[in-house]
Amino acid sequence: MTIISGKKREKIDRLAELAAREEERGVSLWQDAFRRLRRNPAAIVGAVILTIFVLVAVFGPFFVPYGPTDTMGIREGVVKVGQGLIPGPSAEHWLGYDHQGRDVFSRMVVGARQTLLVGVVATLIGLALGALIGGVAGAAAGLGGRWGRWVDAALMRFIDMLLALPSLLLAVSIAALLGPSLTTVMIAVGMVSVPVFARLLRGSMIAQSNKDYVLAATSLGVRKSKIALAHVLPNSLAPVIVQATLTLATAIIEAAALSYLGLGNPDSSVPEWGVMLADAQPWLGIRPALAIYPAIAIIITALGFTLLGEAMREALDPKLRK
Repeated sequence: MTIISGKKREKIDRLAELAAREEERGVSLWQDAFRRLRRNPAAIVGAVILTIFVLVAVFGPFFVPYGPTDTMGIREGVVKVGQGLIPGPSAEHWLGYDHQGRDVFSRMVVGARQTLLVGVVATLIGLALGALIGGVAGAAAGLGGRWGRWVDAALMRFIDMLLALPSLLLAVSIAALLGPSLTTVMIAVGMVSVPVFARLLRGSMIAQSNKDYVLAATSLGVRKSKIALAHVLPNSLAPVIVQATLTLATAIIEAAALSYLGLGNPDSSVPEWGVMLADAQPWLGIRPALAIYPAIAIIITALGFTLLGEAMREALDPKLRK
């Protein structure tokens, strides 16, 4: 019978205690990333900004004190553009009137919904088309053999053509071709982000195609289409999701730029931060705050998406994990 010394017994007990501790158990990539995000001040600030923005955009229009198209200032005679009189903030109108006598605070709140709609839909368009092209190219390059490499080369040359054009120029060209409307802005901004998502997903899928689990599945006779859809694609989505968060910030800024250039919604009565920024330009000398309010809202919202996206990238990047 083997006799265990006191020191060895203490070491064994210590190992057993460590193995039983909850924090020493393995966690998934997303659980570990979420834990890192909770400790990241930038992620917390970004999440707070975005939570406020989403709540205002979703529920704010139900609680605005005035209608966003009500020209009460003109009707009541307090707004006199010809005389250079556009009243500022007051107890009744927290952000004052605009040049048409409408309540700026109500329009800012209602405009948040339109801005969120444009950003989300544009990002989804770019994500859907980019993921389709990048997914097919990545699967073809990683698992398709010689013919797959031909398919990958053809798709990537199309993506290279899109990347050769400056993003704003591409968006303006698409918007000018389709005509000014809110739908046009969504499509134009979405098409700009297609090459980014396609390249990112393709590279990620090619990297995953060289992993051991793919080789094991291939050796077992699993169909390559099933390997690509059920294994390679899900494991390649993490960087794409992070990029989608960052693209939301870019989409909001680019949508505002198109509206500023007159390629957005031609109906200025529909509140949207980019349209409000464009409408305020003729009145900068009388009341510059009409441009400052939507500009600050766009900057803060884009900052929130950027902070959260960068924090997610750092939390999911294996090179930055210690």
